[in-house]
Amino acid sequence: MRLEVWYSDKFLPQEVRTALSFTKVTDFASLRTNTVDVYHLLQLWAMMSSFLLIIFILLGVCDVQGAADFRVCAFNLQHFGDAKAKKSNVMQTLVKIISRCDVCLLQEVRDSRGKAMPQLLDHIDRFDTKHRYETVASQRLGRSDTYQEQYVFVYRADTVTVTAQYQYPDDRPGDVDAFSREPFVVRFRAPTTAIKEFVLIPQHTSPTNTTKELDALYDVLQHVKTMWKTENVMLLGDFNADCGYLAKKNRKNVRLLTDSSLLWLIVDNTDTTVRSTTSCTYDRIVVHGERFASKVVPNSAKPFNFQTEYGLTEEQALEVSDHYPVEVLLRPDASRSFFSDGGSGDLQRE
Repeated sequence: MRLEVWYSDKFLPQEVRTALSFTKVTDFASLRTNTVDVYHLLQLWAMMSSFLLIIFILLGVCDVQGAADFRVCAFNLQHFGDAKAKKSNVMQTLVKIISRCDVCLLQEVRDSRGKAMPQLLDHIDRFDTKHRYETVASQRLGRSDTYQEQYVFVYRADTVTVTAQYQYPDDRPGDVDAFSREPFVVRFRAPTTAIKEFVLIPQHTSPTNTTKELDALYDVLQHVKTMWKTENVMLLGDFNADCGYLAKKNRKNVRLLTDSSLLWLIVDNTDTTVRSTTSCTYDRIVVHGERFASKVVPNSAKPFNFQTEYGLTEEQALEVSDHYPVEVLLRPDASRSFFSDGGSGDLQRE
């Protein structure tokens, strides 16, 4: 059987025409008037389809892999200021750690002269030229004029934007000045993630007042949910929520622990400290609600052991910080890719 074919190669990309040049039918212009065996026509169609399918698969895989690593981190830098910024080895390690994250909360920033953080950001920009980094920071916080800290969010401006920020006033009637370092709340928009928009509430609790501050953090959560009309909230930071700072007998008094709508992704018995002589889960990540929890990559919440990752001795690691950063991955927006990982997994609850 034979078939009359009227066809133009102008509809085919050059790559396809090149890929098909080894077939018996190579002169597409001649197909306008010549007849071709149905066998050859089907062979041509099959090769075109296979080629396009391979392209779609490669594009889909690349898209998923590129979007799947939206990482949110929290890192207690342990007294980050001018002295630490002058140590090139420390700065190199900090740059490598922070540049892994799309959003990274930094705590214990004690940059009183305002020079250390700009230096760090400059080092990050020069190290990772694929992304553009910006910061949003709280005012200096603390009850003492001689000891104050800032919360600083370092984020990739090409993957996420700040849509709102709010310094919690810590003036709740009956519980004024509940925090040594009141939360600096930031709302982010991340269009490549499944969650799209979310709020981060950071907290570095005072070791001497951990139970009270963790419970008061629940009031901050409710206030922010109402103020911004959102359920997509993550709380994170050095909660000091373990060992001698949060006694087991006091946990029943912490609403952040007893409310079943809150999922503690960094669970007990996860060491977030650098010293080999300690094993405490001080640093935590908590998400509010099943919807937000479903947008988290299962089992991705964990400390990042930079000592092992970068081959440091304990002494070298302690120059950087006595804490490991904690991190979690957010799922990509499946509609942006040909294929998406619909994997499942159970999130642990405390």
